[in-house]
Amino acid sequence: MIIVLAVALAGAIGGGVGTAQAEGGRSSYDRQLLFYNHSYGVFDRETADAIEHSDYLRDFANFQVRTTTGTGGQTWTGRYLMGRETYLELFGVGDVAGQDGTLGSAGLGLSTERAGDLATVTARLKDEGVADPIEFLQTRDFGDGVPVPWFDAILTTTEYDAFGAWAMEYRPEYFADPRGNTEPPSYPGDVGRERYLSDDYRTHLMRDVTSVRIAVTEGDLADTVPLLRAGGLTVRTVAGGVVAKGGGTTIHLDVVPRENAGMQRVDFALNRPVTDRHVEQIGHSTLTVGPGSRALWTFAHNGTP
Repeated sequence: MIIVLAVALAGAIGGGVGTAQAEGGRSSYDRQLLFYNHSYGVFDRETADAIEHSDYLRDFANFQVRTTTGTGGQTWTGRYLMGRETYLELFGVGDVAGQDGTLGSAGLGLSTERAGDLATVTARLKDEGVADPIEFLQTRDFGDGVPVPWFDAILTTTEYDAFGAWAMEYRPEYFADPRGNTEPPSYPGDVGRERYLSDDYRTHLMRDVTSVRIAVTEGDLADTVPLLRAGGLTVRTVAGGVVAKGGGTTIHLDVVPRENAGMQRVDFALNRPVTDRHVEQIGHSTLTVGPGSRALWTFAHNGTP
């Protein structure tokens, strides 16, 4: 889901944070509040079309192609691999309006598991040097022209080169709407990822995203680090970027020039081990499944073999 569209419609104005530095220790907070929800990437048309029409992906994952209508009637058409708690969102050039639909654009959504935690993240962001976190409501229209509150979200900035990250918390109105096909709460205040996603993943190989690697500009990384830290992830500096860990999914962000930006690889956990190694070429990308309970999807640099 594309956050910047909603921000633009809300008329939010913000500047880059640009000064955050990742540190090499554990989180300074007593509780992790944000967890990897999903990430997205924008690929060349050949790769996007190959993903959309892949028979193998329909067996591998709970795979969907859909057009979503969000705040203000903005729409985007994505290809989705849905797991138990996490998912992946894939676009072709032009599937999203404006800057978000350009080759190499990417994004990262982090969500709360308990109602009210997003407010704590907002307060933490100010401690991380983000004086004015940008808050907004994303809605979803199921086709009847009546928007349903979907989730509240926070950004550190509305200025970016090719990558943006946001924090989000699903709204009770969305869980209450039967068209969302969500599950009952497992505990008081449950707004978690497992409740949001269906159990259809059980009939496929893919269980969850365990790692993502995305190439981002130096400025986009600096604007993202405060959000990762405010969410309670452990963020450490590595050669050429940062690694953030917590909650089962590792996030690698590598610093590159804008022309080299984009999603690079995604690692998956499988529902069951497979004996053989299967390699599936999908456009300018390669999905390698097994042997064992893991899969790896690598993407060529901006559609170049």
